[in-house]
Amino acid sequence: MRKKRNLMLILGLTALFCLSPSAYGGSYGGSEAFKGNIYDPGMLKPTDSLLKVKVGDRAPDFTLPAVSGEKVSLRQYLGKKNVVLSFVPAAWTPVCSDQWPGYNIVKDFFDSYDAVLLGITVDNIPTLFAWTNQMVTGGGKLWFPVLSDFWPHGAVADRYGVLRSDGVSERALFVIDKGGIIRYIDVHNINKRPKLEVLFKELEKLQQAHR
Repeated sequence: MRKKRNLMLILGLTALFCLSPSAYGGSYGGSEAFKGNIYDPGMLKPTDSLLKVKVGDRAPDFTLPAVSGEKVSLRQYLGKKNVVLSFVPAAWTPVCSDQWPGYNIVKDFFDSYDAVLLGITVDNIPTLFAWTNQMVTGGGKLWFPVLSDFWPHGAVADRYGVLRSDGVSERALFVIDKGGIIRYIDVHNINKRPKLEVLFKELEKLQQAHR
């Protein structure tokens, strides 16, 4: 019963973020704070990269600067947390500006699966600072670290095989267990937003497998 309630809540929250068009180049329908500031790149090739990792592989380690000013490494979560890596193509674009605010309102679900989310783009820190400051109404902050893969440009995205030929990353999710092993990969159509319920189902499977 509890799982059913959780799934219904996830579906409801997902619906909130399906009101704006799903196309990467579509009109943005989210926060008024973004109005007039979202760049329309048009429709893009759904995927434009070749994965360099697979499920069951050890996740490549990395250390990247965060908007908060700290350095964040994947290895710091080993033995402590499941990790979800969320690569998004670029700041100030429609789908990206919907996707992370969606994750921001479901922190309790990530907590319930003993998981942390790491958001990664190839943008520099000043750009990410300005962009993420607009995501939470009332002057709040995102609960998860936002990391800059700007220099060497896209090095982490490239290590995972999700760096596109135009220099941005794919819209991709990697679920990594506490042992540092990749358990789920979704290199999503860059023009669309990944579904929350799919991600949480994968986290639930991971939690059940380690009971």
